[in-house]
Amino acid sequence: MKKILITGAGGGVGQHLRRELAGKYDIRISDIAPVRKNPGESFMKADVASMKDMLRITKGVDAFVHLGGYSVEGPWEDILDANIVGCYNAYEAARRNGVKRFLFATSNHAVGFYRRDEVIDHKVYIKPDSRYGVSKVFGEAMGSLYSDKYGMEVFCMRIGNVGTEPIDKRRLAIWISPRDLAQLVSIGIDSPKVRFEIVYGVSNNKRSWYDNRNAKRLGYKPQDNSERFAKAVLAREQAGDPRAEQFQGGAFVKAEQIENPTPVVQRHARSSK
Repeated sequence: MKKILITGAGGGVGQHLRRELAGKYDIRISDIAPVRKNPGESFMKADVASMKDMLRITKGVDAFVHLGGYSVEGPWEDILDANIVGCYNAYEAARRNGVKRFLFATSNHAVGFYRRDEVIDHKVYIKPDSRYGVSKVFGEAMGSLYSDKYGMEVFCMRIGNVGTEPIDKRRLAIWISPRDLAQLVSIGIDSPKVRFEIVYGVSNNKRSWYDNRNAKRLGYKPQDNSERFAKAVLAREQAGDPRAEQFQGGAFVKAEQIENPTPVVQRHARSSK
């Protein structure tokens, strides 16, 4: 059984993923604050902004699922600390400790300034919609570097929105169910084809803006489709800001700061994007 590390394990994305992967891997979870362990998990407290901490938690793992970070648009200092410095620490600690497989939770916000009437694939030029989006582009670039320079196998997942169901019209396009996310992560951990890959973390949504053929090439077969929620979602949808409605990134294209779902010191990957 492979030993995997999940940072940001106390956040919404991490909690969904841990439930779905239980029993499939030997799971080490980490966060800056204590997290209640599920059966079969071990916990190590760590701050992604501390290289010392990251070196400690990456020892002896086969794959690293890096969810930890600042999860919304916010002050540059906070994003820099958690998502730039923290991301570098994650890759470098993994390299020093010989972790071969690295899964990076990037975001739809790395390409959020594409219009909603466009369908994009994994090869499009980056168009971040926020400082947060820029930090995710940085993480993708770090993955490319560490793959080419050090031979690390890197799997970048441009995650849309993780949850049991989509909550608005935009999320009908970008939603991913917990079981589809777990399938995608398992591909990232186990597929022998991974070198450096960018895929979209979305279910098989009828309204999707993404050509996800690279994920399908690696064996991804999403089981869920947001369309079964569409009638209820659209019935309660209200008109939004015209500029935000124009672009895939939604409110991120205008916002200078979005309320952080947790205190700054709790750098969790959340499902609120």
